[in-house]
Amino acid sequence: MMHQKEIFLPYKIIEEPGEGEYEEKKSRFIAKIVPAASEEEAAAFIDLVKKKYYDARHHCPALIIGRNREVTRCSDDGEPGGTAGKPILEVMLGAEITNAVMVVTRYFGGTLLGTGGLVRAYTQAAKAALADAKTATMRYGTRITVGADYSDVGRIQHLLGSRGIVPSASRYTDKVEFDICIPAEQEKEIEKDLTQATAARAGINVTGRGYYKDKSV
Repeated sequence: MMHQKEIFLPYKIIEEPGEGEYEEKKSRFIAKIVPAASEEEAAAFIDLVKKKYYDARHHCPALIIGRNREVTRCSDDGEPGGTAGKPILEVMLGAEITNAVMVVTRYFGGTLLGTGGLVRAYTQAAKAALADAKTATMRYGTRITVGADYSDVGRIQHLLGSRGIVPSASRYTDKVEFDICIPAEQEKEIEKDLTQATAARAGINVTGRGYYKDKSV
C-alpha cells in the first residue's frame, strides 16, 4: 500500500495580539484576537473576555487550531444563526490564520440591526482586530549553519541578502558562522550557490528540519 507524501504548506500565526472596534446604531462591537495553541488555551481566553466584559450581551468566539486547521469552531452566542461566529471565522480563514482565537463582544445599543447588519458589524470588527495584530508566516524548511573565513563573509552576506535570507544568529570568533533557515525546496540550490561563491571554502552543516518563522525581507 502506497503512503501519500505529507505536504508541508506554509501557514500564518498571530505573533502579537490585536484589538479592534466597530459601532453600528449605538451597538458597540469589541474584537480581540490572540494566539492559541490548543482548544484549552482558546477556552481560557474566551472565559477571560467574558469576565472582563461581564455586562455585555454577547461574546461570539471563533477559533482555528492546527497546522492544517484541523479544528475550526465558532459560536453565535445568542445572536441569530450564522450572523456572528461564522463571519468572524471566515475573516480568520480568509487571512490563512491558524492557532488563534478571536472573540467579538457586543454591547447592545437598543436598535436591532437585522441579519445583514449583524454580519457586517461582526465582520468589520474582526477585520479591525486582525489588522491591529502582528502576524508571521511559518514555513517548513531546513536549518543550516554556514561557517567561513572572514575573507568570504562579504560574498556570503551578498548571496543571502540577494535571496532575502536573514540569519537567525551570527558568531564571530576565529571564523564566522551564520545560522539560517531556508525553504526545504531551496536547500540544494542554496548549498550549491554557497559552495560556488566561496570556492568550496564554506562549511555547510544541516542542523535540523521543521517549521520556522519566515524572516525574509
